[in-house]
Amino acid sequence: MRGKLARALSLLVLASLAVGAAVAEDRAAAITEIRPESTPRQTRLVVACTAPVAYTYYSPDPLTLVVDIPEVDPSKVPSRINVGTREVESVRVTSMVRADGRSLARVEVRLASLVPYQIFSKDATLNLVFDRAPESASTAPAPKAAAPEPTPVAAVPAPAAPAEAPRADAKASEDGRLADGSIVIAPRNKRRPAPATEAAAPRVDRHPASRIVAVTPSNEDGRLSLDVKADGTLRYQDFFLGNPDRLVIDFKDVLSRANVRTLDVHTDPVRKIRLAQFSASSPRVARLVLDLSARAPYHIVDSEDGVKILFGEGEVPKAAPLAALKPEADPAAAAEAGGVGAAMLPAPAPAPVPVPVLPDPQTAPAAQPVRPPEFEPVTLNPGEKQYVGHPISLDFKDGDLQDIFRLFADISGLNIVVNPGVSGKVTLKLNEVPWDQALDLILKANGLGYTLEGNVIRIARLADLQNEEAQRRKLQEERALAGELASLTSRISYAKAQDLADVLKRAGALSARGSMNVDVRTNTLIINDLPAYLEKAKELIATLDLPTRQVEIEARIVVTSRNFTRDLGIQWGFNQVQGPTFGNTTSLTFPNAIVVNGQGVPSTGGIPADQRGEASSQGIGTAGRGYAVNLPAAGFNSAIGISLGNILGNFNLDAALTALERQGRGRLLSTPKITTQNNQAAEIKQGVQIPIQTVANNTVTVTFQDAVLTLKVTPQITEAGTVILTVDVQNNSADFANLVNGIPPINTQSAKTQVLVRDGATAVIGGIYQSNEQTSQSSTPFLSHVPILGYLFRNRFVTSTNNELLLFITPRIIKG
Repeated sequence: MRGKLARALSLLVLASLAVGAAVAEDRAAAITEIRPESTPRQTRLVVACTAPVAYTYYSPDPLTLVVDIPEVDPSKVPSRINVGTREVESVRVTSMVRADGRSLARVEVRLASLVPYQIFSKDATLNLVFDRAPESASTAPAPKAAAPEPTPVAAVPAPAAPAEAPRADAKASEDGRLADGSIVIAPRNKRRPAPATEAAAPRVDRHPASRIVAVTPSNEDGRLSLDVKADGTLRYQDFFLGNPDRLVIDFKDVLSRANVRTLDVHTDPVRKIRLAQFSASSPRVARLVLDLSARAPYHIVDSEDGVKILFGEGEVPKAAPLAALKPEADPAAAAEAGGVGAAMLPAPAPAPVPVPVLPDPQTAPAAQPVRPPEFEPVTLNPGEKQYVGHPISLDFKDGDLQDIFRLFADISGLNIVVNPGVSGKVTLKLNEVPWDQALDLILKANGLGYTLEGNVIRIARLADLQNEEAQRRKLQEERALAGELASLTSRISYAKAQDLADVLKRAGALSARGSMNVDVRTNTLIINDLPAYLEKAKELIATLDLPTRQVEIEARIVVTSRNFTRDLGIQWGFNQVQGPTFGNTTSLTFPNAIVVNGQGVPSTGGIPADQRGEASSQGIGTAGRGYAVNLPAAGFNSAIGISLGNILGNFNLDAALTALERQGRGRLLSTPKITTQNNQAAEIKQGVQIPIQTVANNTVTVTFQDAVLTLKVTPQITEAGTVILTVDVQNNSADFANLVNGIPPINTQSAKTQVLVRDGATAVIGGIYQSNEQTSQSSTPFLSHVPILGYLFRNRFVTSTNNELLLFITPRIIKG
């Protein structure tokens, strides 16, 4: 009885397990059929599933469409289906396992031609519709037609131009480039035929250059040759510019580290060489400009460490051949042939063509084995970038980051490693966005960055990358500071040792372990530091400890004056007497006698009148005590007088004319001269000090006021041989002709300026011209305005003064 019961229970358990497995199997989605349907206008692939599914799709190359369906079992359909229509060649189905352990069904559609397509799902069916392209539109896909409302998770349409590219499963993109322009990932080697236009095998660079180290001119068989040395092979573009003639060569993706900036050659046809960094940001461009006397034929010969530019006709030396490395085995082909991982790799795609990207000095060529990497973390910069990846469309809702990064590895062909600490989900919808920009956006949105280690991109959190960078810098600093200290004793000749020590400290010439002491007595620097830092300090001391150049400054101060004075004056008087004395009365009772006196104005400043008080006829001044009109010339030096009278002496007339004319010219030349060092102020004075006495509270105080000629100047010698002068000139003089309380005022003439003067040339730094003209007239009212007669009643004074000040300065650089 017990045996029967045990058997029954066992059968019951097995039955329940079988039912559970069947239920579980029914619940797991699976692909039950992939059915091609062809019409004259399109080819349709119907993927029937047991339940509605989510999917992503992308196009690794124009003739391949990949559709990934997560958590779906494709084992019920054949692994390869030949379609053979004008649109679709074949379908391949594989089963894969994602990073999180979940299954993935991959449907890879191989297209027979470039055609537009649509993907949409309806219920448990996924439809892939490929429209037939017009016969004339063989080079670009037609616009997509309207489709039923899709429910995609991610979508990557085909590119708009035909270009063969490697298959996504083999991660075989010709080139991948992160969008900040500073990192380029070396792709895996792919075998491809040489272009039809090339007769020889393509050149393979051993190592692309990152910097130009020297430019050297030479003469080879009478021809000018320029060697441009670099740390690898150079990519360049050369062209002519006119007005004036120049040959320009742009070297791509390199920095200029040559000591030569400009070099005068003066060997036909090149007059001057100029090398500069035309663009320091990506893409980097170093520009070499050759100033030509005339356009001439030239040849550029490549080499492993730069290029050689040859001018003129003649035989061109052949460049040394650059050995091409043996290409690696094609992983896609190996997978197709069988072996480990063959089930994960589909058939090889057609031979790819290069994806146009700008190379970078950190890029290793596709055929070159990767050198041991120098760990250098690079985080995405927030600035504006130029993206070069082919456009893709993505539509994710709560997509897992690690799965998305795997998707980008398939799209771009990059080797991507994700740090264990990176996790999370992302929701996005992008349409026709370059894949590198899409990756950039995802990294930014999740606080992530990346580092380039060899040819592998490692994605990690920004905090982790910053910590790694800090540790790396700390380790580098510790390694740099390791070693034995050495001593350097340098006697300073031209500078002060203390001043030079301050400059060296500010310039960072010492390491953290270094020290510096100054011996003031011998003007010596004593430095203890690592040997590498000592060499740097020694070079800096040799550069700074140079004799200071000197300048002789000569100033000329020229003061010229001219004055003119003219003064014309008149004096005259008369005396008229009618009386009994002279027997000439009026015969009237009143007035019987009349005396008219024209002597009421005393003689001041002119010819004095006779003061004897009696009438006579003995000359000037005998008419009486003064004049009727007294307008003599001030300070006259010329005069003429006349005295007239009648026989009785009762009428007398006296007159005098006075005149003065004075002219003066003056010239004062002051030439102060002084010598000083470059950028050092100098001052020179010449003149007198005027004592000024003041009394306050019965205390006598004497102070001195300068009336001097002063020259203050600071020269600065330029590299062009000119001199910048900061000049302050003052010419102060005492005016003793206009004393104020016995103290003369100070006449001031000054100029303060900054000028640029050639060595030995003379410049006028300032000038003052002053002109003063005055005319004055003293006269008798009314009568002075009578024509002709009015001259007897007025005095005219005319004066004119002209003063001119000129300031000249001449610098002379003292040679030797």
